[in-house]
Amino acid sequence: MLRGPGYTDGLSHAWLAVLCCICAAGGCAGYQLGTRTLYRTEIKTVHVPVFQSESLRPDVGEWLTEAVIKEIELRTPYKVVSDPLADSVLTGRLLADHKRVISENVNDEPRNLLFSTAVHITWIDNGGRILTQSVISLGDNFVVEAGQSVTTAEQAVIRRLAAQIVSEMESPNW
Repeated sequence: MLRGPGYTDGLSHAWLAVLCCICAAGGCAGYQLGTRTLYRTEIKTVHVPVFQSESLRPDVGEWLTEAVIKEIELRTPYKVVSDPLADSVLTGRLLADHKRVISENVNDEPRNLLFSTAVHITWIDNGGRILTQSVISLGDNFVVEAGQSVTTAEQAVIRRLAAQIVSEMESPNW
C-alpha cells in the first residue's frame, strides 16, 4: 500500500498524546494543591510553649495558647509537639488587655464596653531564623445590659487572635 508524504497512522498520534501527558505531569511535580500551599514546606512540627502574659486576668495566656494550638492543628499541615527541639517554635507574650467604657446609661452605669488586647509573637525555626514576628492587636465590644460579660468578650478576642496568629504563619513567598 502506498502512503503519501502527509500520511500518519493512528498509532503515532497515540504515542504523541502519551508523551505530552508524561511531560505535562512531570512539569507539575513541584506543585501542591489546597491549603497546604499556603504554608512552608520545610516545617513539619511546631512547639508552642505557654504564652507569657502581662495581663492581670488569670489564665489568659493559657487560654490563648490552647486556642492557637487548636487553630494550628485545624488549619495548617503542621503538627504541634511538646518537644522544644521541633522544626520550629512559636512563642507569644500577651502585652496588655484593657476594658474601656464606650457608652453609659442614664445612671452612669457601663452599657457598652470594649475589651482589647495585644500579643507579640515570634516564630523561629530550629536554626534560630525568624520566620515571622509581629504584634497583633484586636478588640471586641460587649454589652453588659444584654447579658454579655468580660469573659465572653475575652473568649471572642482570644479566638480571633488565635486565627490571626495562625494566619501570620502563612508563607510570605506566595
